[in-house]
Amino acid sequence: MTYSADLHVHSSYAYATSRELNFENLARWARIKGVDLLASADFTHPIWFSESKAKLVERGDGLYEHGGVKFALGSELSCVARVGGRARRVHVLAFAPSLDTVAKIIRALEARGAKLNGDGRPTLRMSPRDMLAMLLDADPRCFVIPAHVWTPWYGVFGSKSGFDSLEECFGDLTAHVAAVETGLSADPSMCWRVPNLDDMAIVSFSDAHSLPKLARELTVFEGEPSYGGLVEALRSQHIAYTVEMFPEEGKYHNSGHRRCGVSLAPEDVARDGSACPVCGKGLTLGVTQRVGELAQRDAVGRVETPDGGRPPYRSLVSLRQALSEVMGVGVGAKRVTSAYMRLVESLGSELYILLNAPLADVARALPVHGERLAEGVGRIRCGDVHVVPGFDGKYGTVRVWPEDCSRKRAQPLLI
Repeated sequence: MTYSADLHVHSSYAYATSRELNFENLARWARIKGVDLLASADFTHPIWFSESKAKLVERGDGLYEHGGVKFALGSELSCVARVGGRARRVHVLAFAPSLDTVAKIIRALEARGAKLNGDGRPTLRMSPRDMLAMLLDADPRCFVIPAHVWTPWYGVFGSKSGFDSLEECFGDLTAHVAAVETGLSADPSMCWRVPNLDDMAIVSFSDAHSLPKLARELTVFEGEPSYGGLVEALRSQHIAYTVEMFPEEGKYHNSGHRRCGVSLAPEDVARDGSACPVCGKGLTLGVTQRVGELAQRDAVGRVETPDGGRPPYRSLVSLRQALSEVMGVGVGAKRVTSAYMRLVESLGSELYILLNAPLADVARALPVHGERLAEGVGRIRCGDVHVVPGFDGKYGTVRVWPEDCSRKRAQPLLI
């Protein structure tokens, strides 16, 4: 048995998120995208917690349900504190087995003076280690996953305020860290270079701030879809595969200085230094740079199913992006949305269309543009795409039909 999960999402109560992020829409879009299990999101926010209690139906296995979709009680927390003589800012995904446990967590945070009625992803004036201790005091079944671990500003390994190892961050409680999340600017092969992560499950989720971004990254787990089953899948690395964006598309993949339009790969930084060559200010050192600093293995040249039992992964481009290029209009155009919904209704979820739908069926499902779209899906499956890397908070650009086809990546086929 396998099930797909996106365990890093947000509600409309988090900063810079869509007002449409409610349980009804999350459940609907989970079905559109092909997701079986979602995180409930933002569970410390008082209004969202009240909605969670009103709308989520307990299943009796540690998970909840709404609109035919399962939900795990999971929320992103921002830990800000001085550790080891440095200011640290780390985002962590926290999970709880029951709404009663969440209520205990909320009371514990309020007793510490945390402000929970503003951002759905609250800022906690405590270290990740102390936050984890608080969760375990509320319920020993709680666990955490450091979020987007390589992101410069808020990743546990980030170049701006992160640590050099999980042990340095979580200390004596490191065993309660269930996995690490790659983040949009990295993929599993980058994490494989770091021996400190050899025994750690590597997962990917969307960090969606709007409904169409749901499941842009996700993890397909093996085993029973329950809270205990999820914990066991993480501990035992029972992961069928993960779905990734091309990491270059992430907004911190390269080092750079956005104001000056400077984007640099690690070899450029090694040659020219970490100052902006235009203005002389310090660069934001990107994910590839930081991975290289902690890595003890060479970069993986090809995206392949790894040796040593590591799960495979697939890098994909969104179906809406492919439709946008086929039709010659923007991703948000009504024509793209209409065609996208028609394809999902006739063929199945976006995940199924991108990975498994017969290309002949894709070609037949869309008048006028069907054959061209089928060609695009084939290109995506082969990794025959072009990506200009993102840097310093600026997303990279990805194209299925590039003017310059020099960027190609071979990928494994999933059985």
